Amino acid sequence: MQIMTETPEERKKRFKEMSSYQRQALLKQKMNAKGLIEGSGVKPLSSYDTDEVWDLIQITSCFPEMQSKKV
Repeated sequence: MQIMTETPEERKKRFKEMSSYQRQALLKQKMNAKGLIEGSGVKPLSSYDTDEVWDLIQITSCFPEMQSKKV
């Protein structure tokens, strides 16, 4: 059995040549292989403690290096 390895550039090219449906199917296949369930990592916004979120916003505003930078 021959194992094909592709460069990152070749992988990007192959991914870009896929249709949206093909990319979605590939990602779902890889998630299933790792035991991940689609949507399992996202909590509804209402489930977050709003006080905790506000505290985090206030803390990050004190540290400019934690704020996102425009590219």
